[in-house]
Amino acid sequence: MIYWLTHTLARLVGHIVFRHRTLHREFLPESGGAIIVANHVSFLDPSMIGACFRNPIYYLARKSLFKGFLGWLLPRIQVLPVDRGKGDLASMKRILNLLKAGHRVLIFPEGTRSTDGELQTAEAGIGFIIAKCEVPVIPVRIFGAFECFPRASKWPHPGRITIVPGPPVAFADLPADLTGRERYQACADQVMKALAEIRLDA
Repeated sequence: MIYWLTHTLARLVGHIVFRHRTLHREFLPESGGAIIVANHVSFLDPSMIGACFRNPIYYLARKSLFKGFLGWLLPRIQVLPVDRGKGDLASMKRILNLLKAGHRVLIFPEGTRSTDGELQTAEAGIGFIIAKCEVPVIPVRIFGAFECFPRASKWPHPGRITIVPGPPVAFADLPADLTGRERYQACADQVMKALAEIRLDA
């Protein structure tokens, strides 16, 4: 119930304040396990991307946010705590289990919000998850969120936010001799390449 209340609120705010729209909705998986990868430019990103989906998805957030009211709310809206800066194997295992159980998990490969709205280098952690769980990886690029609520701003302001999904990321052309961390980073770089190829075309 709490998830759907927050989801509905995000959709309303998105449409009224940010003129939220989704292009190429056919690429969004509404069932089955999938990793949703997106660029990260604003606090608005999780809610605006989640609002695109008709069925629930899971989110990630840094562990330090799980305090007070947020510590009560976040688990109830399917947000998982991640201990950034450490090898958080417990969180990785939980993510893998969710994907294998047929859930969709939103991950920001860059790890943190961009300071200038441009794409950043992906962390190797997303590559580890991709290598360990054979599910589709769907790139989703968010446009306009940086202009509405950049990292340096204290408050959001109205604008237009557009979500543009793309086809599943292909990894078949990666060198076969890559192993371990090198392969994880190559998978992460392939994700960022797919995001960079998405354009605001309508």
